[in-house]
Amino acid sequence: MEAVIATGGKQYRVAAGQVIKVERLDSPAGSSVEFKEVLLLSNGSEVTVEPKALASARVTGAAPATAGTRMRSGLG
Repeated sequence: MEAVIATGGKQYRVAAGQVIKVERLDSPAGSSVEFKEVLLLSNGSEVTVEPKALASARVTGAAPATAGTRMRSGLG
């Protein structure tokens, strides 16, 4: 499953387990992060872009335990 999320004024294409680098993440190191602005979901054969269908979609991740802005994403 893949998703496109928006955070910090940018859009990111993410997949489960992928490590991404985001800007302007105001979360303490080691904390859980939830991205509520999901713009697209894809499970391979189906793509969802309808805002009403995505209203409850969330992408979660974990801020690294060390300083920096790289994080591991998980779709949920």
